[in-house]
Amino acid sequence: MGRVVVGVAVSVAVVACIVAAGVVSRRVQNRGKWRRVVRVLKELEEACETSVGRLKQVVDAMAVEMHAGLASEGGSKLKMLLTFVDNLPDGNEMGTHYALDLGGTNFRVLSIQLEGNRSSILDHDVERLPIPQHLMTSTGNDLFDFIASSLKEFIDKGNDSEVLLGRERCCRVLGTSNDKKRSQHKSHSTLIIGTGTNACYLERTDAIIKCQGLLTTSGFMVVNMEWGNFWSSHLPRTSYDIDLDFDSPNPNDQGFEKMISGMYLGDVVRRVILRMSQESDIFGFGSSRLSMPFVLTTPLMAEMHEDESLDLRDVARILNDILGIPEVSLKARKLIVRICDVVTRRAARLVAAGILGILKKMGRDGTGGIAGARSRTDVNIKRTVVAVEGGLYTNYTMFREYLHEALIEILGEEIAKHIILKVTEDGSGIGAALLAASHSSN
Repeated sequence: MGRVVVGVAVSVAVVACIVAAGVVSRRVQNRGKWRRVVRVLKELEEACETSVGRLKQVVDAMAVEMHAGLASEGGSKLKMLLTFVDNLPDGNEMGTHYALDLGGTNFRVLSIQLEGNRSSILDHDVERLPIPQHLMTSTGNDLFDFIASSLKEFIDKGNDSEVLLGRERCCRVLGTSNDKKRSQHKSHSTLIIGTGTNACYLERTDAIIKCQGLLTTSGFMVVNMEWGNFWSSHLPRTSYDIDLDFDSPNPNDQGFEKMISGMYLGDVVRRVILRMSQESDIFGFGSSRLSMPFVLTTPLMAEMHEDESLDLRDVARILNDILGIPEVSLKARKLIVRICDVVTRRAARLVAAGILGILKKMGRDGTGGIAGARSRTDVNIKRTVVAVEGGLYTNYTMFREYLHEALIEILGEEIAKHIILKVTEDGSGIGAALLAASHSSN
């Protein structure tokens, strides 16, 4: 009997040891899984590092590449395209003016009413029309007949007798904001940062070396930079950026855009999550949707990044509904938020550096320009307005905050307060109409 009791006791002890060993083993395995995904995160953070020193190098590189692009065709990845827009609105324009904005799937017809005396826009009307599918593959004449007839119908509705037409030129027109007093918000450069990205600015015609002898009455011209194609070895490029570029329809082009614009940020995050899922099973045992390019859009990424619920329920919902990853632990959800933060912060800070590169080339960054030798304390700092349009900036709070933070870090608070980022709405449409008004008055 005694032996049986001892045997039972020994068996229980063995089972307990096995159970304990299993628990310890699982804990070790879990720690190992987390070490692997944390290592992936640390590598991402290091590769996306945007110290002030590095951002200043990007600022200088942008200014140098602008010079090169203005010096000769093909001298830089920056196209630095001439728009031949050399006369901007000054607030004295009057009358009703029309504009057309032709896109890939629709176009807009709009009118604005101006009363001069540096007043605000009295009124504007916009009509958005889808381009019929059969015109997508038809002739140019058919397309322009459709546009002309649509414009006539729009004008007839307004019963206006005088028609002055403008076509959009460059990415967004300078000084086109319909905010209150137009004369007080004349822009020196302008930026669109949304699904795609571009920038333009006012350049002295004598600085456009590739077109020597170019004369304008104003001495200036709007230059369309095509800055999405900017590249520099100082940009913090990761293996995910390299893979995304390789898989894209335009490899080795639009390198800057692929690091900062709304078209690509969500997919960079997706690629990081995919890498982590290959290193560990913290996101389950794989999801076919996680391997689908661009399945995670930037608006969804922003929604996860800015999820303020205690249990990060928006993160859980998007992982489940979009990426097919159910039942993710809170710890793993926090990891996702961190990935979004790293990718967004890098993008926003690079945009800030790009803006300051433009202002440096213009001599409006408080340093006296790219060749300026004066110290900042000796410079008479001018108030500079940068018009900004695009959902990535206007709708994504964290992106906007990181951009502003970087401007202050690079310039210092005293100088940064003279750089005004002014949100514009419908810059392409209203801007074109204002250009028509400006040119008609001259």
